[in-house]
Amino acid sequence: MFIEHVIEQTDSFISKMTKKKRKEYGQFFTSKETAAYMASLFDCSKLKDEITVLDAGAGTGILSVSLLEYLFQQKPEIKIHLTCYETDTNILSLLKSNLESAKQLFLTRFEYKIVTDNYLLSQQDSFDNNLFSDTKAVGYDLIIGNPPYKKIGKNAPEAKAMQSICYGSPNLYFLFAAMGISNLKENGQMVYIIPRSWTSGAYFKNFRNYLTDNVIIKHIHLFESRDKVFDKEDVLQETMIIKVEKKKENQDKILITTSQNCKDFDKSLSLYLPYSLVVSRTDKFIYLPTNENEIQSLRKIVAFKNTLISNGLKMKTGLVVNFRATDLLENDNMENSVPLFYSTHIENGRVKFPIGKKDEYIRDTKKSLLQPNRNYLFVKRFTSKEEKRRLQCGIYLHRNLPDYSYISTDNKVNFIDGLAELSECVIFGLYVLFNSSIYDCYYRILNGSTQVNSNEINKMPIPSMSIIEQMGRRLIKSKNISEQQCDLILNDYLYE
Repeated sequence: MFIEHVIEQTDSFISKMTKKKRKEYGQFFTSKETAAYMASLFDCSKLKDEITVLDAGAGTGILSVSLLEYLFQQKPEIKIHLTCYETDTNILSLLKSNLESAKQLFLTRFEYKIVTDNYLLSQQDSFDNNLFSDTKAVGYDLIIGNPPYKKIGKNAPEAKAMQSICYGSPNLYFLFAAMGISNLKENGQMVYIIPRSWTSGAYFKNFRNYLTDNVIIKHIHLFESRDKVFDKEDVLQETMIIKVEKKKENQDKILITTSQNCKDFDKSLSLYLPYSLVVSRTDKFIYLPTNENEIQSLRKIVAFKNTLISNGLKMKTGLVVNFRATDLLENDNMENSVPLFYSTHIENGRVKFPIGKKDEYIRDTKKSLLQPNRNYLFVKRFTSKEEKRRLQCGIYLHRNLPDYSYISTDNKVNFIDGLAELSECVIFGLYVLFNSSIYDCYYRILNGSTQVNSNEINKMPIPSMSIIEQMGRRLIKSKNISEQQCDLILNDYLYE
């Protein structure tokens, strides 16, 4: 197989180019197995005898060559016009050498061109500086890609050219994916390997809307091991392979597959799920269950019609970024100081204070870093990948620290606000939700990272306030705040 030669050449290039240098380009090379799998996702039965193919960010040509080999195996007489974009001058000669060798192998059935322009900027005039314009960019039948993973400034030329999908400082990977969608012909197919981070959160909302409005998702492949997706690369990002098609028709099902790593595609587990279960109707969050237990948990949670916001509550992020407030921090309770709560104060469902931690108090001279001393549910903002639970919370009751009018919270703690005028039963009811195994499962389906995002939590489906209060009353009466007890209570209110 010719791909073996390309992989050998790529390995040689990697050995000579430092990781730091490649990181400047956001450059992570696709493994042979991953490239072959991505190529196999294209449906050749829908292709004409002559097609156009795009690889934007081609690198050494691994994906292009894998796709060429697959297409010629499936349709030996097909003619392919390949366009590769690549701006890294260090790699252009190797890319050209690999494609020239492929041309000699496939003769008149294959021709290519390498474009050294910036892919994103070279396309912007095609849609009149507006991604949602009716003006169409250059069209391709098939697009394959491993886009650069690199954050750019909000004023970078690429961000300004595609500002309709940007929020803050964007990452190049989803700009490439969006531009790829605009480059697809009607009924065209695109397969990309990208981080999972776009599937939820406000940061990617415009991109999710653009994607789901313009293409249908056919297939998502997930990896259980985040450190074994890119062969010979030190990448810890949650990664997925996504296949989309540019169609106007409705899609009933999405295929979700899962493998341990890039070596085990032949052992992948498969699930066909309703499109409406995977793609939420409101914020277009992409839910990614991988087994029957997760599917059932998701079905039960999305049946609830309320949210924290609709119930008059809101999750917020802690106010104090430690290194920016070092001159205000105190180890001991001094005059004009108030408690400063960290994630380490959350222990076994309760908020314990004091615990003798360094910088456990903060002076009350900066009002923007203070919040009223009232009832809160604290939730750890970060957990480790290895921890059993993603949602870890603690009940804070203001009556336990009656001497303070104000308190403060570290930036690594989230807190649910709006409980001041409500019964204590409500905070215990919220604890039932957040400490249950089913909501923890839900959040893992929604968010593959180890960070608990307040925007996602605020839009999470939850029961009505009356049901939350009922659950809290039962929890208080039981005098048992374990996960098992929370599950027992919550199960009585779940729709079957």
